Amino acid sequence: MSVSAVNARHPHVDSIDLSVVIPAYNEAARIERGLEHVTRFLQARHVSWEIIVVDDGSRDSTSLIVQRFIAGQPVSAPASTTLVRLDVNRGKGAALRAGVAASRGARVLTMDADLATPIEELDVLERALQAGARVATGSRAVASSNVTRSQSALRVLLGRAGNLWIRSLAVSGVHDTQCGFKLFDGEVARMLFALSREDRFGIDIEVLCLAQRHLGLTVAEVGVHWEHQDGSKVRWKDYVDVFVKVPRIVWSVMRIKSSS
Repeated sequence: MSVSAVNARHPHVDSIDLSVVIPAYNEAARIERGLEHVTRFLQARHVSWEIIVVDDGSRDSTSLIVQRFIAGQPVSAPASTTLVRLDVNRGKGAALRAGVAASRGARVLTMDADLATPIEELDVLERALQAGARVATGSRAVASSNVTRSQSALRVLLGRAGNLWIRSLAVSGVHDTQCGFKLFDGEVARMLFALSREDRFGIDIEVLCLAQRHLGLTVAEVGVHWEHQDGSKVRWKDYVDVFVKVPRIVWSVMRIKSSS
């Protein structure tokens, strides 16, 4: 797999407050609108930040649109946007791993390109880290969540059944591992994703399982606003893929723990 970083618009800064990592596959229709929204939000916070978009081998003009967006941004010391490109489509896990590896933030936020959970929900995850957590995962399945447009009934049923399986084997106490909106202490994020091996949607389970079982961390599950977006990249076979990979993920994590 070849990985390249292109069109980074920033002066050299060794460390920053927040990295936002966004995996993108064939997102030409909405990536520019999403970047504009995220950038406006971050600019209003008066902290140093970077956005890292990882193009996961898109076959459309996703990369060209991100490059155009970057070219139109002012060069500013506390802010930057970078495009990381994978030469072939590897999956969400591979994209996140490449993006987190390139991050410099004291905190790292991972989020989906469709903004199903809007960037404004960062505030509630930050409160969890301020309270002492080092990993906070957004959730659609706790009382404080706000799902304004749900997935189909069948997808919800499959998700709930899968989560029972995940909680029983891999990630205890977390009722929604698959929400893409997660905030990490930066060093913890870079350690977890460097240890990870899952290339597709099992990555969410793997990093949380590593956090709990390898690092001994408590994962804070925080209710967030979430709205289903058309054009989801999650296919029916992905549910099956995640389901059957859970035991392998646990076995892999336990091997890492026993060898450390």
